[in-house]
Amino acid sequence: MDAIDAARAVVEEHHPDARAAFLGGSVVTGRRTATSDLDIVVLLHGAPAPYRASFRHDDWPVELFVHTEESWYAYVGREIRKRRSPLLWMCADGLLLLDTDGAGARLKDEARRLTAAGPPPVPADAVEDRRYAITDLLDDLSGSADQSERLFIATELVRRTGELALISGGSWGGGGKWLARRLESTAPGLGTRLQHAVREVLEGRDDSLVGVVDEVLERVGGRLWEGYRRGGGTP
Repeated sequence: MDAIDAARAVVEEHHPDARAAFLGGSVVTGRRTATSDLDIVVLLHGAPAPYRASFRHDDWPVELFVHTEESWYAYVGREIRKRRSPLLWMCADGLLLLDTDGAGARLKDEARRLTAAGPPPVPADAVEDRRYAITDLLDDLSGSADQSERLFIATELVRRTGELALISGGSWGGGGKWLARRLESTAPGLGTRLQHAVREVLEGRDDSLVGVVDEVLERVGGRLWEGYRRGGGTP
């Protein structure tokens, strides 16, 4: 079954009283793969929303995100504060499958406005925390001769460096494949350079990875270790 037809069938089967529904994710883009699922956002008037569920419909894996209008705004607000909102992007870029009362079009317009506005700025102390953590990992890498340790240090450096590049570029964050995709537009070529650098680390050469990481660090003030201090919170 076609992805759009399958998504509509899922909504009709599980929530025939839906106010609106969106189909988001890779299936509505050119990035669809053999394992892409149906990411469906459903808007209801009330209970049983909000909830999410994972299941199969025919041959399709389905991720269902069910909300009221009020819970949609609450969840999006929390995600925006974290600088990454899958729910927001599913509605901004997704296909509006049905809209019985105009709520779907209204949320889509709001989602597009919020994504275009960009994420909130990261506090200076949070940037310093990231600089410190990456600096510490660079020291760990230079001091380790154990291949297993070096693998995990290098991959952690790649993740944290990618996230810092998104912050310095004012971009929305992402995890997994979405971290790579966000980097493509925010820092073209950085993902490829990090990939090649990790391979060299596993062959015993650190220079490339260290160089790329330092480039990203310099955009926000460089390495930070000596003089870094944080107060302890209340238990």
